[in-house]
Amino acid sequence: MSLKQWAANGWLKTHQTSPKEIRDLLAIVKRDLADAEGDISADWRFGIAYNAALKLCTILIYASGSAGENAPALPHFAGAAAHPRF
Repeated sequence: MSLKQWAANGWLKTHQTSPKEIRDLLAIVKRDLADAEGDISADWRFGIAYNAALKLCTILIYASGSAGENAPALPHFAGAAAHPRF
């Protein structure tokens, strides 16, 4: 499903991102990846790394000029479904 279809479904709104917003999201990614290397269970490492991946998907969506609207799970689907069709 493309981002155009997501917008037609009402799941996206226009979003003007900024360099600061992208830097802040990248800082979360960097923090999460560092935390995932800690002495914690494999389940926690996976969960923390997955959160980092979600932030990267959010960055892609924001860079496309969109943001989630009534779609809290948008980043979960964006990486798998929308990204190849930007």
